[in-house]
Amino acid sequence: MQCFRISDIPGGIPASTRKLYISHSRIRHLQLSDFTCLSGLQELVLFSSGTETTENNTFKALSDLKVLEVWKNKLTTIPRSLPPSLEVLKLGDNSIRSVHHYDFDGLTKLKVLEIQNNMLLTLSFDVFSTLTNIQRLILDSNGMQSISGTAKLTQLRYLGLENNKMLFFHEHFFSHFPSLQFLKLAGNQLAKIPAQLPRSLLSLRLERNNIKNVRVRDVKQLEILSELNLSGNQLSSADGIQTVVNLTSLDLSKNHLSSFPNKLPFKLQRLDCSDNQISRVTVQDMKSLSYLKHLFLDNNGMIQLEDKTLQWCVHLSNLAMEQNLLTSIPQGLPVTLTRLDLKGNKIEHIGVHDVNNLKQLQVLNLRNNKITSLDHQVLECLPRLQHLYLDGNPWNCTCKLLTVRRLLVDKGTDIKEGQCIEPSYCRGERWMSSETMLRHCESSYTFDKGKEPKKKIKFNELLDIENDEDYDYDLIH
Repeated sequence: MQCFRISDIPGGIPASTRKLYISHSRIRHLQLSDFTCLSGLQELVLFSSGTETTENNTFKALSDLKVLEVWKNKLTTIPRSLPPSLEVLKLGDNSIRSVHHYDFDGLTKLKVLEIQNNMLLTLSFDVFSTLTNIQRLILDSNGMQSISGTAKLTQLRYLGLENNKMLFFHEHFFSHFPSLQFLKLAGNQLAKIPAQLPRSLLSLRLERNNIKNVRVRDVKQLEILSELNLSGNQLSSADGIQTVVNLTSLDLSKNHLSSFPNKLPFKLQRLDCSDNQISRVTVQDMKSLSYLKHLFLDNNGMIQLEDKTLQWCVHLSNLAMEQNLLTSIPQGLPVTLTRLDLKGNKIEHIGVHDVNNLKQLQVLNLRNNKITSLDHQVLECLPRLQHLYLDGNPWNCTCKLLTVRRLLVDKGTDIKEGQCIEPSYCRGERWMSSETMLRHCESSYTFDKGKEPKKKIKFNELLDIENDEDYDYDLIH
């Protein structure tokens, strides 16, 4: 049963009801009598219903209740005397200021507890010690500056403490979660990676902290860690990461790296080093990363990607080097590339030799460079190209671009072509649809001497170029 815009729990709800969903309402107070006839209820959701208080024992009669969600309301305390059958308790987006031992009395079956976006400025973690089966605990965005106490939660798999104000965790805090797989600590004020992280971790999120280095002793035990996010810290090096041998995804973006990290784990498939100060990447830097599929080097002030730097990356499909200082497309790119992003560089020319091996390329982004012309033979080297971004370049819209246009139309390529800068007579027009350029090129037709002239194309047929299968662009000078 679903209810909207009500001010009281409706009477007469069938006793056989298993799920009750109430949202966008004005039910300020919940009481025991609201649910006495709903003993079979298994799931109760109160979303944005204006609830401020609950009477003691309000949910006591719901002996089969497994899921209780009271989120985006105005609760200041956790409801008392919750049924022991409860497995999921979600209380996010309220105004809860404190958590006590008695709030969870008897909840030995509880697996999921969410209290994010509340007002828990301080917390003693031993209040959770009775939750022996808890697997997922989310305490994000509470403004917590410290956590005291411990709780041995042997079944805990997921712990979220993001977007608080944590400066540190005491040394043995995480050692009490031997099954923890996902730990999210982003958006705090940590100066170092917490000590004694559990060996069971698969994913560790530490972005937007104040971490200055990666110490070997903090990460060497993370033998099965697959994902590590250190974006938005103050790293000047990442040497300790080499000990995390099974890492497949590493985010080092928005740090202070001045050179490409040394000796990265060889199993990496995704590496993000964007928004640093890495000016050059060499063959030696990339030699061990043969499993890499996605590489991001945007916003580095990069002036050179050494020729054949990526020759060992035989699985690379996505390469992003936007907003750098490259003057040409790097040579020797892997034949496996499907996406190449070079937006916002200083590239002046695209040659056949730049793209000749990129037969798998589907997306090419060259926005905001210094390209003035494009050879149609470049497009012939890219049989699988689906998206081409060329806007923001200073195009010289000569008649040769009509050949390019025809190829793009025939291939069905999604094209963002940009505007003409030269010649002056078509300045400001988009060259894929410039009537002025078409009109000018129509008057420039000549035919080879000694050959029978082909039928001259009328101007209105030129404008409808997508439907003109007989037009021969090779005749245009």
